[in-house]
Amino acid sequence: MIKDRIDEKATKVFAAKIRLNIIKMIVEAGGNGHMGGSLSTADIIAVLYNDVMTVDPLQPHWDGRDYLILSKGHGGPTVYAALALKGFFPMEELMTLNKPHTRLPSHCDRNSTIGIDMSTGSLGLGACNAVGLSIGLKIQKKPNYVYCITGDGEMNEGPVWEAAQVAAQYKLDNLIMICDKNGLQASGSTDDVMDMGDLRVKLRAFGWYATECDGHDVVSIFNAIKECQGQKGTPCFIQSYTVKGKGWKKWEGDSLSHNIPVVKAEDVAEPMAMLEEEIKRYS
Repeated sequence: MIKDRIDEKATKVFAAKIRLNIIKMIVEAGGNGHMGGSLSTADIIAVLYNDVMTVDPLQPHWDGRDYLILSKGHGGPTVYAALALKGFFPMEELMTLNKPHTRLPSHCDRNSTIGIDMSTGSLGLGACNAVGLSIGLKIQKKPNYVYCITGDGEMNEGPVWEAAQVAAQYKLDNLIMICDKNGLQASGSTDDVMDMGDLRVKLRAFGWYATECDGHDVVSIFNAIKECQGQKGTPCFIQSYTVKGKGWKKWEGDSLSHNIPVVKAEDVAEPMAMLEEEIKRYS
């Protein structure tokens, strides 16, 4: 269950550490990883794991836990970093990302990684799985929450909207969907590829409660989730405004950050120095 108030400084430090480790692991993997969309969700993931979700690193399959489904599964490095920082597995394992025999594949795999609740990567299907899981918890009369993170490009997918109808029909107030709305997808601007407009309006039409937040302001994220937890009888949607590649000035807001060809440590000296300074500032 969500705390009464956020530990803002600690969560900012946690988010900076997540970003720092995202960069480290993708560099170690020879640039094989989705940098931009991983960096954009770091603050959201930090708030969820540091201030919101009930989880236990010593009991990763505990049935009393809250569930996270990263429907935009290519952002797996963000969750991997958070899980390691929380003690689900050793930090040094992050450096095995995308290497042979790794437990940390490019996209989330529940059969490989400790702490991952659902395998994702086929865009749109994570939202469907989140709805199914929420229904199951309702049938069992369990209080657990399900958090589902989608990308705004992913919201083009039909299964998301089929899931949205089902969630409203069954009044799944244990489901909170957070959209990483950074305005970019792999092939360009979301407005150019498929303009979805204000997603809150669409989700409200489907019967959801919908709100918004600044996806890089941990207090704003926390308050939006708290607002959603106060709703009864309806699934909830948060439109979270983010910047793709956040934390690396050179690539912020650039669609090419989706998969940056980083292969050398010197390529990332500047963003890593900035993140280390941010950690010192808030510690």
